[in-house]
Amino acid sequence: MAEPPSTAQTSAETVNWEELQDSPAFAHLRQALRSFIFPVTVAFLVWYFTYVLCAAFARDFMNIKVFGEFNIGLIFGLLQFVTTFLIALFYARHMNSKFDPEADKLRDEIEGVA
Repeated sequence: MAEPPSTAQTSAETVNWEELQDSPAFAHLRQALRSFIFPVTVAFLVWYFTYVLCAAFARDFMNIKVFGEFNIGLIFGLLQFVTTFLIALFYARHMNSKFDPEADKLRDEIEGVA
């Protein structure tokens, strides 16, 4: 015997998705995501390609010893990992505090939850 569809399935079938996509709430949500993702992505890519270009064309600069056998190139390389971790952390915190509450509110409106 088949189970009756859940409320979420039933409401998902009756939602006008094109109308929802054009709604101000969804546009605000999309803008909130893009205003975070694009600048952070551009900043990281500039940082990454600066590292790659310095490694390829500024070898004397990258070979400058900072302390012991650690040179600028090695430090920049390790900072790529640190930057990636920090971006992931910043992304998770930002989405949890700013984006997810708005997305939850919009989902609740779609599903008809009070």
